[in-house]
Amino acid sequence: MPVSTDDVALVEGLQDGEPWARRALFDRYGAHVERILRRILGPDQELADVLHDTFVQAYASAPGIRDTKAVKGWLSTVAVFTARGVIRKRKLRRWLRFWEPDELPEEQAPVAEPVTRETVHRSYAILNGLGADERIVFTLRFIDGMDLTEVAAAAGVSLATVKRRLSRAEKTFVQAARGDELLGQWIEGGRWANR
Repeated sequence: MPVSTDDVALVEGLQDGEPWARRALFDRYGAHVERILRRILGPDQELADVLHDTFVQAYASAPGIRDTKAVKGWLSTVAVFTARGVIRKRKLRRWLRFWEPDELPEEQAPVAEPVTRETVHRSYAILNGLGADERIVFTLRFIDGMDLTEVAAAAGVSLATVKRRLSRAEKTFVQAARGDELLGQWIEGGRWANR
């Protein structure tokens, strides 16, 4: 491991195939990538696998990194594209399901209040109905709290595209949430009260 482990040295190590660089990348940015994936995918039993797949994609694409000072943004983009692939594959697999999703065991947060768990469950049920691109911009903006330019960079699209996708996603989410007894209360008391 070199003395300097700033992002420039880290990228050089990744591009040279150095094992220390792979470990350092995960140690430094693993929590950030996991947070993005968790926000996009919601409660997910396969999150550890998706996190692993994200870093496999990152290691494979490391030779193409041009801006060695923007490692965090590059990893955010890799995470978004990996999550998009997961969402799209799951939508395709829905055609092959032989059981109802309600019959599957739910992964529950042990410290969350029951109403909070139910709110998250219902919110992600609505998000599951969105297209992958709309879901990604919605979750990055409203769940992760990124500003619009960060969402555009992470999604690899223009600011105008983010705004269009976000507008569609907001409209769909708010309309569906208003029809839900629990989420409707949150909508009427929150940012979308007047929409």
